[in-house]
Amino acid sequence: MSKYLPKIDRITEEVLKELEMACEYFKSFRNSHEGYAVILEELDELWDAIKDKKCSLEDQRKEAIQVAAMAMRFIFDLCK
Repeated sequence: MSKYLPKIDRITEEVLKELEMACEYFKSFRNSHEGYAVILEELDELWDAIKDKKCSLEDQRKEAIQVAAMAMRFIFDLCK
């Protein structure tokens, strides 16, 4: 068993929770361009959090979870 697996499992659980929430509240991506735009928006929010000296690592982590969830949403919605 990998020593990294417990941490990977916790992160994956958070990403899946974020993905499930997004699927419940927002329509599916209509095309690759829309999916890319959403991922880019989330990535920009992560970058803004990184640049903000007042932003905590926990806030940055939340943004990173959203980036990962939207990347999974892209696959879920568009890559059959």
